[in-house]
Amino acid sequence: MVKHERNATVEPESHAEPESETALDTARRQLERVAGLVDVNPGIVERLKHPTKVQRVTVPLKRNNGFVEVYTGYRSQHDDVRGPYKGGLRYHPNVTEDECVGLSMWMTWKCAVMDLPFGGGKGGIVVDPKDLSIGEKERLTRRFAEELRDFVGPEKDIPVPDMGTDAQTMAWFMDAYSMQEGETTPGIVTGKPPVIGGSYGRAAAPGRSVAIIAREAIDYYEMDIEATTVAVQGFGSVGANAARVLDDYGATVVAVSDVNGGIYDPDGLDTHAVPTHEEEPEAVMKYDAPEKISNEDLLELDVDVLVPAAIGDVITVENAENIRAGLVVEGANGPTTFAAAEILESKGVAVVPDILANAGGVTVSYFEWLQNINRRSWSLERVNDELETAMLRAWDDMSDAKSELNVTWRDAAYVVALSRIAEAKESRGLWP
Repeated sequence: MVKHERNATVEPESHAEPESETALDTARRQLERVAGLVDVNPGIVERLKHPTKVQRVTVPLKRNNGFVEVYTGYRSQHDDVRGPYKGGLRYHPNVTEDECVGLSMWMTWKCAVMDLPFGGGKGGIVVDPKDLSIGEKERLTRRFAEELRDFVGPEKDIPVPDMGTDAQTMAWFMDAYSMQEGETTPGIVTGKPPVIGGSYGRAAAPGRSVAIIAREAIDYYEMDIEATTVAVQGFGSVGANAARVLDDYGATVVAVSDVNGGIYDPDGLDTHAVPTHEEEPEAVMKYDAPEKISNEDLLELDVDVLVPAAIGDVITVENAENIRAGLVVEGANGPTTFAAAEILESKGVAVVPDILANAGGVTVSYFEWLQNINRRSWSLERVNDELETAMLRAWDDMSDAKSELNVTWRDAAYVVALSRIAEAKESRGLWP
């Protein structure tokens, strides 16, 4: 088990949590918390609390029944001091402007902690993709691409798949943009199918990076990975790939789940036999396992490592005291609220943050962007080797900051990111 540790450099605030804390609230509180650890101009910190711009568009769609419905879409562009905006497009009924802004802030930190020449962006449409036919989803995507065309570009803002979108969605977006520009522009998006310029290994990259970082954290705490038990919430592209790679490393994955609930086997699951969401949607509960559990119960299992890899805000003040894992590796974006993180810290639970752990996605997106620029494809082996190298380098940077300042993993990651962003802003200066 992880030796519970208390990092006392940053004094925790009250554990009180707002009734409804948005991704933007959490992102700003995290920034304010770490700002005192870095010698940075307060004006830069204040600037980073706000996005450069947010685009709000209406997206009309002619449904299959002939009726027209109008949807709302957003694109938040947080900061581009280190390079073009980069981040996902999600289709989900709970998409909001504040969520997009908060997630775009996290993308800024994520790119900086990985030392990628990008800034943060995020966007989406307020829609339930399950209510759309394939044809409707294509028409919605093409119209969304047209509405955003003046705000995105290979050197300006580069979308990528997210919740409710996939490689096919990016192919439609790329085609619509290219047709309007009058030339094929593969670099407008990443996460495309390889046949039109996508990178091998892109879909699996966030989960693979979670597994790599979990492996390094397990080693950091001098645990034997072959004696380590793991629970993974979420069995989509992130959770399933993380679980399977950790399984391959020798860890015992005892529980996994999807939106309907989870399965538990204290002797370990064959993660390669459990269908992923992509292989068979919502099929985890159909797998023959000794015990069926809820998603809430999975979070509170007595395991060594917990990987919340489904949605945000699943570890809150309501359940943080009940978390029994000694190590949490965040696979989803923002799975731990700010107040819950303080509780886990007070309990000595080590939390490796999402901005490093799942950064494999944006890292391989960067590789894809380079391949598009050079019109040269990389092999899957090269992609995975380059990803491993990048993740280990970022882990070392974060570990050094943690040791030097005696702070939490999250604070260490933010220190690395904020230091790089602040240095870039100081170098470029402020436009009068």
